[in-house]
Amino acid sequence: MNLRPEHIGCPEFRRLLRADRRGFLRSGFLGFAGLSLSNLLRMEAQAKAAGGKTSRDKSVIILWMRGGPSQHETWDPKPDAPQDYRGAFGAMSTSVPGIQICDLLPMSAKIQHKYSIIRSLHHTDAGHSAGDQIMFTGYPPTPAQNLEINAYPSCGSIVAKELGHQNPKLPAYVVIPRNCPGTGPAYLGAKYAAFATEADPAKPGPFSIPNFTPVEGISFDRLDDRRKLLGSFDQIRREVDASGVMGAMDSFQQQAWDIVGGPDARAAFDLDAEPANIRERYGFMPEYVAPTPDRCGVPAWSQRMLLARRLVEAGVRLVTVDLRWWDTHVKGYETMRDGFLPRWDRAYTALIEDLDQRGMLDNTMVIAWGEFGRTPRVNSTGGRDHYPNVFSAAVAGGGIKGGRVIGSSDKQGAYPADNPKKAQDVLATMYRHLGIDVTKNYDDLQGRPHPILPHGTPVDELFA
Repeated sequence: MNLRPEHIGCPEFRRLLRADRRGFLRSGFLGFAGLSLSNLLRMEAQAKAAGGKTSRDKSVIILWMRGGPSQHETWDPKPDAPQDYRGAFGAMSTSVPGIQICDLLPMSAKIQHKYSIIRSLHHTDAGHSAGDQIMFTGYPPTPAQNLEINAYPSCGSIVAKELGHQNPKLPAYVVIPRNCPGTGPAYLGAKYAAFATEADPAKPGPFSIPNFTPVEGISFDRLDDRRKLLGSFDQIRREVDASGVMGAMDSFQQQAWDIVGGPDARAAFDLDAEPANIRERYGFMPEYVAPTPDRCGVPAWSQRMLLARRLVEAGVRLVTVDLRWWDTHVKGYETMRDGFLPRWDRAYTALIEDLDQRGMLDNTMVIAWGEFGRTPRVNSTGGRDHYPNVFSAAVAGGGIKGGRVIGSSDKQGAYPADNPKKAQDVLATMYRHLGIDVTKNYDDLQGRPHPILPHGTPVDELFA
């Protein structure tokens, strides 16, 4: 199959890539974008020549709690509401007087002074993929839109286009472990698509990146595991240089080879190099357990957050971490108690403290949210259903003051009670942190201009 950029997004193309991961590794194509690394770099250079901006040292981590975390069981408990609204859990005091969160988040409670909460977020679409589009792009989906494909660019693609590489040896925009609805580049083009790791650091065993593909003519057949791969890079580079292949490459192929074999990429993605005590602090959790008819799935994504820290430390602009599925329709209490909340509490606090201790929190904004919240009233199965009318988010870093609560929901956690906020306000806050003008327009494929955000005002209360 002769793959070209216009094939990107084609379901058959994605099916072929999933069906033959080994072939995908050998093909030289980059993640979901379907482009060779050298072609991607060439396209980015062309875009920069056409007016791209210079680099800055700020970054963003989006902790994407896909499925929709319950506001009642996270950052907005309602201990005084009737039983069928407040749920099975209680509320606990935090390090900031007057702020309470769910009592199954004791570690988060101890560092409340390092992050803040927005309790009055809302929109009007209760569909997962539609919510994804709103939260990543700031635009509601169009009536005829395939919700798996963006009609408007994701915030990550905007950041990649506006700011380019902070470290030219690493992608500007990374998704861990793979793209989801809302993360695509839309009319900005494939050169601003995310680099999806595909490999999942949450899974047991060696962590290797199938998207790291050597230049044409160099085989990885003999490199059977990650340790052997990393240990063999220097020998491969010597062999390539001796053969004269490096001299025959154009500058973009050489840059691609530098990313694959260079120390920056190797160091950033080498989780084995992380001290054991830090990996343990984030949490080694059991493998993901798939949902059953009477139980939601149990996640195992703690190490994804650690990889995100490593990537922004190495110079990646924006990292989206897929932390699905918070879709607690059935036996939500048990799922949150036994699966989500202990893992979240441990990994989230590890990330915030890790960034802070490394002096990175001031320059790294961390946004933790999902596409909506959950119904205020518990359903007949003990779960909560999709609910966009009010939900919460946790935000930290990038100059945000910890220990703030922005807005509130009503007594049942059903609607904003004061200071309502929208996704666009949070995105505007993120863009301001990065120095991006949200009024700037890009033309879609029909030549119609669209601003980066259709509306939205930065949440100044987070910085007061």
